[in-house]
Amino acid sequence: MKLFRTQKGVIIDSGSGYYLAKQRDWDGFVNRDDLYQAIETEIRTLTADDSLKKHIETELLPPIQQQEVWASGVTYLKSREARMDESKDAGGGDFYARVYDADRPELFFKATAARTVGSGDAVLIRRDSKWNVPEPELTLFATSSGKIVGYTCGNDMSSRDIEGENPLYLPQAKSYDGAAAIGPCLYVPLEPIDPTAQIHLEIIRKGKTEFSGDIGIDRMKRKHTELIGYLFRETSFKYGVFLMTGTGLVPPNDFTLEIGDEIRITIDEIGTLINTVSQKPLEV
Repeated sequence: MKLFRTQKGVIIDSGSGYYLAKQRDWDGFVNRDDLYQAIETEIRTLTADDSLKKHIETELLPPIQQQEVWASGVTYLKSREARMDESKDAGGGDFYARVYDADRPELFFKATAARTVGSGDAVLIRRDSKWNVPEPELTLFATSSGKIVGYTCGNDMSSRDIEGENPLYLPQAKSYDGAAAIGPCLYVPLEPIDPTAQIHLEIIRKGKTEFSGDIGIDRMKRKHTELIGYLFRETSFKYGVFLMTGTGLVPPNDFTLEIGDEIRITIDEIGTLINTVSQKPLEV
């Protein structure tokens, strides 16, 4: 099952038809531990309508309303190496090696819903950064009880030079307007997502592929339930929460995003999150 948040309402793609959910409130609809079963029950009372597909294509909204977006770091070996490399001159490289092997994962607040964009929207790069990259990540959705009921594609935009200058600058490198993208839908399976599912990243510049790569989510060191377990230890989420699970796809050190680039993040079973790169206009 796939849930799309649109201007029309919550649209359900069952794989064999499109349905408009009775409930328009996204928060109330998705924050259910029995979400898959609830969707199955509801579509039995609905009539399929293929014309709803056009609303997904033209009126798509980010699959988030009042949830927060959090993120995990250094969950793949490649990410550990990249973080150590960018922070070595500041003496912070050892921090990342230690957290990769530690029991406690790195978790940090990423974005409010207002700072999060969906597929078809623009992600932003900071004006005070010269080294910006996307980070394609499987993103979990957990209900207010901490149960993982869905998945989406996530882009944890990162200003690598700011974080590399000093690890304490992480919030500035990671959390700013337009620094988080999720979508295009919330994928709700009966069973946990296939561990062999692939994450694919493609960055297109002026019509040509500037960078591409793939990695399986089974290359992640941490278990999904482990990450959610730590996140919920002393923190509550009234409407549920999105958790980006880290990246294993890192462009080379001589690469940085440019305005106008198109970022395409595809995860098997979920779909493709598409964003263009932009920048805030200068204040007058």
